[in-house]
Amino acid sequence: MAAPIDIGGLRIVHYPAPVLRRVCKPVETFDEQLERLIARMFELMRSGNGVGLAAPQVGVELRLFVCNHTGEPGDDRAVINPEFGDPEGVAVMEEGCLSLPNVTIAVRRPEKITLRGRDGSGEPFEVRAGELQARVWQHETDHLDGRMITDYMSEAAKIANRRALKQLHDEYKGGKKRKTA
Repeated sequence: MAAPIDIGGLRIVHYPAPVLRRVCKPVETFDEQLERLIARMFELMRSGNGVGLAAPQVGVELRLFVCNHTGEPGDDRAVINPEFGDPEGVAVMEEGCLSLPNVTIAVRRPEKITLRGRDGSGEPFEVRAGELQARVWQHETDHLDGRMITDYMSEAAKIANRRALKQLHDEYKGGKKRKTA
């Protein structure tokens, strides 16, 4: 990784922070700093009771996310430079986001997908999954492309989430920090 990152100082970034709207750069260096970043992201994901966390959600503009759709330690997965293929079916499900506390939005996504990427050591992998696991992968990859669940909001969802989004916006503009890990 190019510039040093203050790993211990990383926190979950909340909407409408500009970093959440930027397209992230591919990871090219697999080193000890990347390993520490991945470990810290897992800590933050767990402390927020999340199932996934993308690098821009901690202010780092790299194509990396961590996830665990079951909560079982053996299901931890770091995904670097993800790509998708073979979408199958369609499902609509409510999604939340650690960068959008108290906001849930029904999002339509492919039900099954094939994920290709690299793990934290740089080893390539390819895996196919459906349901929650596939949804988490797609949600987190959206973050790497500067998209958020708010981009999928219907008019009804905009009304339902108006107060929570305004509060997040006001807190961001006012410099108030939400308590996170």
